[in-house]
Amino acid sequence: MNLLDTLWAYVLVFIFAAVPFFEAYGVIPIAMIAGLSPVPVIILGLVGNIVTVLFVIVFINKIKEWRQKEKSNEEKAPGTRAVRAQKLWKKYGLPGLAIIGPLFVGSHLTAFMSLTLGGAKKKTAYWMTTSIVIWSLTFAVLVHFGIDLLGHGERNLFE
Repeated sequence: MNLLDTLWAYVLVFIFAAVPFFEAYGVIPIAMIAGLSPVPVIILGLVGNIVTVLFVIVFINKIKEWRQKEKSNEEKAPGTRAVRAQKLWKKYGLPGLAIIGPLFVGSHLTAFMSLTLGGAKKKTAYWMTTSIVIWSLTFAVLVHFGIDLLGHGERNLFE
């Protein structure tokens, strides 16, 4: 694989980690299995995911306005994701929703729901960043040791 292909692969890691519902904790293991170097993959994946979640937190008021325009005037019952988030919020508060939520609805939607349910921007940013780092590193370590356990550590899927 030439240098340009390698750089493009790392750029894709950053982009896919930044996209809602792909998440860093999903992209990082896939990139590691594909044979990319773990350290840059982890760094790029975390930065991509955290930056876009922080954008959601910073621009929450604009996002709420946009959602209100999209809803037009029809009222409908909250979806299953919203109901699940409200239950987590009532039971565990912001830390619980921030840690558990990304596994079920993604980090971007969890950040939005945390702020909508009453979380402060700074605390939400702190807990969401912590959650993204914890889950991404957990899955990266599991994949790393899983690859070594299966004896595929020296293989590269790009070859």
